[in-house]
Amino acid sequence: MTSIGRSRNRLQGVASTVENATALDAPANAVAALVDRLVPKGPVRAVLSGGPLGHPAHPVLVTVPIGSWVAATFLDLTHGDAKAAQRLVGFGALSALPAMATGATDLLSTSGAQRRVGLVHAALNDVALGWYVASWRARRRGSRLRGSVYALAGAATVSASGWLGGHLSYALGAGQTGPAQDASESGRSADDVRKLRPA
Repeated sequence: MTSIGRSRNRLQGVASTVENATALDAPANAVAALVDRLVPKGPVRAVLSGGPLGHPAHPVLVTVPIGSWVAATFLDLTHGDAKAAQRLVGFGALSALPAMATGATDLLSTSGAQRRVGLVHAALNDVALGWYVASWRARRRGSRLRGSVYALAGAATVSASGWLGGHLSYALGAGQTGPAQDASESGRSADDVRKLRPA
């Protein structure tokens, strides 16, 4: 087996562990219930769910904070404008809020394995946001080096979260329609979803 194959198997093992972690059901359902109470049904929920777009809004909105944070790290690594990097980190943190709101709303349409993975994905996003807020504060106090380190920690965390989000969408069918979504709505695992997809 190649190194790529071994890496893929390890990642699939991690994903499978999260999918089958029934201990996550209680907190995941509690978060979903809280979102259900806080986000009123009707136009607001429809917009957050991406109704006007015809597909979930979350994948679109996450590009803004990620792009801002990557640009800030690029400036750090190339000794670019420190003030611009600080502003990018701050803008990324602010733009992450609507992205997180749409993701939280998407959790309402999940169950079983999808919801468990969604909870961990959301938790990692929260951690990443915390790193970037810490980065912005460090930069504001004049410590670019510390801010850069915090930003790298945030980048690592958001990368892990992004991988899990990709698994949620492409392996578990979250936010999709057709056979993959029909299977995943029953709480089936990624392997079961893949078997039901057309060749």
